Amino acid sequence: MSDAANSAHQIAKTFVDARRAAQSLPDYPGVIPARLADSYDIQDIARSLWPTPVVGWKIGMVPPAWREKLGAMRLAGPIFEGNVWSYQGEAIQLPEIPDGFAAVEGEFIVRLGADMPAEGPGDEAEARSLIGAIHAGIELAGSPLATINDLGPTVVVSDYGNNAGLIVGPELTGWQDADPTALAVETLIDGISVGTGNFASIPSTPVAALAFLVNHCRQRGIALPAGTLVTTGAVTGIHRIHAGSRSTVRFAGGGDIDVEMVVAQPAA
Repeated sequence: MSDAANSAHQIAKTFVDARRAAQSLPDYPGVIPARLADSYDIQDIARSLWPTPVVGWKIGMVPPAWREKLGAMRLAGPIFEGNVWSYQGEAIQLPEIPDGFAAVEGEFIVRLGADMPAEGPGDEAEARSLIGAIHAGIELAGSPLATINDLGPTVVVSDYGNNAGLIVGPELTGWQDADPTALAVETLIDGISVGTGNFASIPSTPVAALAFLVNHCRQRGIALPAGTLVTTGAVTGIHRIHAGSRSTVRFAGGGDIDVEMVVAQPAA
């Protein structure tokens, strides 16, 4: 194994071990990758080390200041079985690793209605054809590393895209023909509004975000089977939250989704 490969494996293993132990990391566990390609290599290793299969993907935005340098506007990370919750009207407990990073993000969640073909145009028309449903939902952003976002997108990508799970809420009907601004979302933490947005808040709408993921996964030889869940981007922003706090994400036409943050426990 080359020094670079050994380093990538060690970074991936350190993140996976910390997540499973519910323990924070004081610093990035290695040399920060200079390129997103290197970060995705680390992510691939970490994905192979996680004990449950991938059932979804998160899509996030690369901050504008980084886009030219990294040659990318969006980034992706896996979501694993066991980290998906179905909202049934009762507040869902979401875990925060003490002294790590946790945030709630109101999102439109795509559920694929068909397998992604091995080849295709990768445009918005193809992405739209793959959508089985769009749901109201929440992404739980989370990492053992409290400074993950401060250190930049290459660090974010290397730790599962800073994802710790998602909540799937009610299906949103009629989104295809609705005014995008009417599909409004508001996030509250402990009763205080911290952000608002709508379907148009995601650049080119969530359909373009899905098109990005289709191309990204094709390039890396990753399958997207029917039923895959995709968080398409933070509609109202990224909102830090800590154990003991509660959050409500309110969707026009989709009702409220309530969560309560709790201290994460080590994996059994």
